[in-house]
Amino acid sequence: MKVDSLEKLMVEELKDLYDAEKQIAEALPKMADEAKTADLAQAFEDHLKQTKGHVKRLEEVFKELDVSDREKKCKGMQALIQEGEEMMKQVSDPMTRDAALIAAAQRVEHYEMAGYGTVVSYAQQLDHNEVAKQLQQTLNEEKQTDLMLSQIAELKVNVKAR
Repeated sequence: MKVDSLEKLMVEELKDLYDAEKQIAEALPKMADEAKTADLAQAFEDHLKQTKGHVKRLEEVFKELDVSDREKKCKGMQALIQEGEEMMKQVSDPMTRDAALIAAAQRVEHYEMAGYGTVVSYAQQLDHNEVAKQLQQTLNEEKQTDLMLSQIAELKVNVKAR
């Protein structure tokens, strides 16, 4: 599709986020299994449930926008997940591995926050108020997850990994 309008750009960004969320949903169970800190494993399990909700919310947004073709590979997320997997292979200490898991997860969260922040802005500009509201809810949840990961890192994991 030729992207020649803000509306089309928003749709392309939404497709990117949709695939990103699906990739994250696939990666999170592995991350939860790798985590040695109970709070971190639980955070990944909780975020998996939330991520599945994000996928459903995006599907609702696509319906609202009358978009049926959602196929697009999110190469950015693919690279972030691959980079995280490679790091896990290199780190042998369990607490250091948890710190690396948090770092990888936060890179993913920041990618998502950038994407959702952008599409919220586009939706508002285009007067897609309900869409903007739904996307803002996801953005808020991503920010909350990022904050929770920071707290787990700073109060528990990084202290033990030190």
